Amino acid sequence: MSTHFRTDPFYASRVVNTFALLALCGVLGFAFAWQLLYHEIPCPLCLLQRVAFILTGIGLLLNVQYGPANLHYGITILSALAGASVAARQMALHIMPGDAGYGAPFLGLHFYTWALLMFIALILYCGLMLCVDRANVQIAASRSTGPYARQVLWLFFLLALANMGSTLLECGFGACVDNPVRYLWLG
Repeated sequence: MSTHFRTDPFYASRVVNTFALLALCGVLGFAFAWQLLYHEIPCPLCLLQRVAFILTGIGLLLNVQYGPANLHYGITILSALAGASVAARQMALHIMPGDAGYGAPFLGLHFYTWALLMFIALILYCGLMLCVDRANVQIAASRSTGPYARQVLWLFFLLALANMGSTLLECGFGACVDNPVRYLWLG
């Protein structure tokens, strides 16, 4: 048994939250890779969903770094609710028969449908963690995170930066176009 486990009462929660953040990194990374590999520029609603994923990640990141807290789970839940509403709005825009939807589907579903499912999963995850995590009533004293958790934190940070940079290339400092076909700053 590691010494870190014996000295940190929040160890199990940090591990679970690290895996949740890693899964979120997988979602952001997959969407970003799809964008680059298949030259599918995200629409403004897609970009808002990515922002919501990044905001949910901030709540998870705080849980990993400082230990579980109601505030951190609340940030994640509220961000996931915002993202779910944007994803549901995008689904409603493309619900008419004959509408092919925006972008190519993955495993039969468009990314905004997958996003809605992921946001619902995040809300359920936080609800479950609030029920079973006995240390969630206050912020734990800051303890150093393990090397794997630090790598996940850095991965999340780099993915958030890459997505922000891509959005800047796509939209510049103005409003994004509804159906983008090129990056504004790349000609």
